[in-house]
Formats: sequence, C-alpha cells, structure tokens
Amino acid sequence: MKVSKVIYVVLAFTLGWMGIHKFYSNQLKQGMLHLIFFWTGIPLVVSIISGFLTLFLHKADDEGYIILEK
Repeated sequence: MKVSKVIYVVLAFTLGWMGIHKFYSNQLKQGMLHLIFFWTGIPLVVSIISGFLTLFLHKADDEGYIILEK
C-alpha cells in the first residue's frame, strides 16, 4: 500500500501504541493486535522500531510516498 512517509512515521511515534499507523497503512490485523495488547507495552516498542525502520530504510518517491508490504 502506498502511504505518506511523514504521516506514517509521525503516527508510529505518537499513536503507535494503539496501532494507528498500522490502520493508516491498511494493515488491519497488525493494528488489531496493537489494540489488543497495548496494555503490555510491547506495541509501543514495536511501533518505535517500526517508525525508525521506516524513517531510515524506506526511500520516499518524489511525492513523499512509500510502499509498505503487508
């Protein structure tokens, strides 16, 4: 799915513990897992890692979009 890199990273760092960045990128199953287990703190760590990986490893196109695989 093609999503804005800036929006995805901001969502991962701010609301990632709820899985909002996963819902934004249409990864509904992963988003639901974040919501179910948010109280454990694990989704927070996973979302921070996901934000950093997206920030540094995914290269955006000319319009600022990246393609995320399911």
